[in-house]
Amino acid sequence: MTPSRPPPPSAPANQREAAKQATQQAVLAEARNAFDELGFERANLREIAARAGVSAPTVLHYYGDKRGLLHAALYEDLETALSDAIEAARRKRSLATQLGALTAAMFAFYEARPALSRVALKESLFADPPWAQRFAAQTERASHAVAALAARARERGELTAGCDPTLLSVTYLSIFYFALIAWVQRTVSDPTALVAHQVNQLLRNHSPKRRDP
Repeated sequence: MTPSRPPPPSAPANQREAAKQATQQAVLAEARNAFDELGFERANLREIAARAGVSAPTVLHYYGDKRGLLHAALYEDLETALSDAIEAARRKRSLATQLGALTAAMFAFYEARPALSRVALKESLFADPPWAQRFAAQTERASHAVAALAARARERGELTAGCDPTLLSVTYLSIFYFALIAWVQRTVSDPTALVAHQVNQLLRNHSPKRRDP
């Protein structure tokens, strides 16, 4: 005698979940557009809801308030961009080209929506819980990915045996965020080139082929 199996989810339940996800995606897309066009302060929650074809109470039900909506929109966008950037890096062979691909992919994301990117930087750094922990987890994820790339580069002989992959990752992220802040402040026009220059120096310092004068 075989044990009975639970009944499959009903079609209406599946349809409701699909409709819910579609509604949330529409709201997040319109929120990004509004925040990018108008900035956080001028963006209107009712207008965002109207653009998405839902009521303002529906938006409040899903995201709590306008700041919660902003955090949700930024987090999802950053999560996708980070995943794509890490994958682009993994397709390269050397650590230098891997970090170059990671840098280029992330700045392509930021430069696509410069106004929203300025909001994203501020909000990801100074968000309240639980979003502070979620944004911090994204940075930690990037750090782990770079450290893993550095560890494999060390195994290939691209880095000295004494090079600490975790420390190299922290240094890379420091360089990246310095360039990002400088770009947001409009003091640097080509942040990708700035990161590349600093990273090349970093890798030379850890290269087994380095020769002291």
